[in-house]
This record gives sequence, C-alpha cells and structure tokens, in this order.
Amino acid sequence: MSVARIAYEACPLCGDAAIIDLAEVDCRAHPAWQPELPAVIEWCQCHACGHVFTGGYFGADGLAAIFRTTLEHQRPGFDVEGQRLAWSRVVERVTATLPAVAGAWLDVGFGNGSLLFTAQEWGYETHGIDLRADAVAQLKGFGVNAELATLADLSGEKRFRVISLADVLEHMPYPNEALAAAARLIEDDGRLFISSPNRETAVWKALDQVGANPYWGELEHFHNFSRAGMVGLLEKHGFAPMTYAVSDRYRSGMDIVARKSQGR
Repeated sequence: MSVARIAYEACPLCGDAAIIDLAEVDCRAHPAWQPELPAVIEWCQCHACGHVFTGGYFGADGLAAIFRTTLEHQRPGFDVEGQRLAWSRVVERVTATLPAVAGAWLDVGFGNGSLLFTAQEWGYETHGIDLRADAVAQLKGFGVNAELATLADLSGEKRFRVISLADVLEHMPYPNEALAAAARLIEDDGRLFISSPNRETAVWKALDQVGANPYWGELEHFHNFSRAGMVGLLEKHGFAPMTYAVSDRYRSGMDIVARKSQGR
C-alpha cells in the first residue's frame, strides 16, 4: 500500500497560503526509502517569509516505514569515543553561557545518545526522548532516562535547565509547536541548543552548483532553514540567541545557543 505525504495547506512557519514551487527531487537513493513511500520530494518556498519546506510531511504510517531502517550512526552507543569528542564542544559552549553547571538536560530525538553521555560528564541530570522505540530501550540500557515521546507530550513547566534540538527541528512537521513546548519546559533563563543545516552558507551554494547537495534528497527532513529564519523563529518563542557556531558534525550545519527570556 502506498503512503502519501500529508500536504501543507499553508507555510508551516508563518501560515501564509502563498506558496511557490521550487523543485522536485528523486529521493529513492536515501537509505531509509521504502517502495511504498513517494519517490519524489516536492520542495516549496513561502512567498511571505521565504521559508523553504517540503510540500507535505509524513504521518504515522510514513514514519513507520522510515523507521524500519535504523542507520548505524543512529544507534545508542555508536562510536562513543569519537562522538564524545564531537559533542564535548557543544556541551562546553552551552555550559560557558550558564552561571553554573546544574540541573536537567533534555535531548530531543537523541539519536545515538552521545550528547547525553557527554552532558553527564559535566554533571547534568540527563533525559532523552525519541520516536524510535528500540533506541529508547537501548538508551535506558546505558543508564539514561529515556522516553518514547515528543516534546508536546511532556507535561509540566520549567522542568529542564537545558533542552537540545540537535539536528532535529528540520524533522518536525510544525516547528512552532516544538519551540512552544520547549519554552514551556525550560526554566527561566535556561538554555536551548539548536542545530540544523543552514541553506545560506557558501558550502550549500557550492553543493548546489555541482548538483551534489544531499539535503534536497533528505527523506526525513521537512524544512531547510536559513540562519536568519532560525533566529526569527527562536525570538518569536522567547529565545534570545547568544552564540553561533559552525557545526563540525554536518556539512553546512549551524549551532545556536539561545537563552530563554525570563517570564516566558
């Protein structure tokens, strides 16, 4: 049985209905592609805010098809030594913006878990959520609190000192919902770490010029953010960007640490 994307009727960021068609890209070479999934990704751009996004997103049936494939680097415990070094730079940058190391760190879509393993070394109480049931079970085996959930599923307010959305916001159909939940769950003056591909870089443009940009064929992504667009989105939800860094984990990636405004 074929699985169709759920079409966006308006821009998923600003809600404007004026949408420009950009390109159609064959995604069958993606390692998670399954025959019941669409062979092509349709990319669009919002006429009002300029955001770039796919023509639709996958519901539960589409995600189930994609999740039948778990790549090696997505498994908790993958390359723990190499990943420890890479994520130490992120934990150091976040911690440097805080007056003291204390409290709980939630990683959303924790992947191989290495960000949380590294945060534990700094003394954070670590928690992870993910949509892959096997990954949740595996992370628990490493002694990390883990839950099969989305950000919006989590109850309560001001539970975490730090929340990280590490290369995950582009996977979420409606980023506003995720950031609203993050604002609710982060303590006053807490920190949000967010990373994603940045379509404004020279790297992105150079890859486009030679027809080798992997992000247009990325089956699990619904958005291609710009730095300006990401900053505006964070500010909309009460987060003030503090630092910007070039990702050393992904091509054309950006890392942003933002502070939650008091009283939001």
